Amino acid sequence: MSIRRLGASDFRGVRERRSGAFSSEIWFHEKRLILGTFDTAEEAARAHDAAAWPLLRPRRDMNFPDVASQRAQDQAPLPRLFTDEDRRVHRRRQRRLAIAEMDVQTLVLWQRRLERDARRRERAAYREDKRSRKQAAQLKLKLRETSGWDFEDEQHADAYI
Repeated sequence: MSIRRLGASDFRGVRERRSGAFSSEIWFHEKRLILGTFDTAEEAARAHDAAAWPLLRPRRDMNFPDVASQRAQDQAPLPRLFTDEDRRVHRRRQRRLAIAEMDVQTLVLWQRRLERDARRRERAAYREDKRSRKQAAQLKLKLRETSGWDFEDEQHADAYI
């Protein structure tokens, strides 16, 4: 029995899922018919061939062209059924993924707030410094006005120091 493959390991109408399972599908009148999920690529290819015979596909489009139509129907395995345990595992993974995504969002939000608070502290320090310099300048002006010290005298005093 010769096997028709479309690449190193792919059969016609068979896709490998991330989980390691294989799904089988066939196109009919521009519509994709999902045939099911299987444990091996060969089982999925046999399901594809079993569905291709009633659709009157030519033998060259089959994965196993030497197998007759009735024998292809007999050899085609049933699709893999999803059990309650599979659904529980999937829900558990979805919950863990949602928690991980929430953690990432929380860290991003925390980092933004931390950066914003740091900028606020820097601006507050700058404003405080500006206020203190302004107060020192105003005090210096008041002292200059109230004292008998002249500006020229101040320049001469700096020269002596």
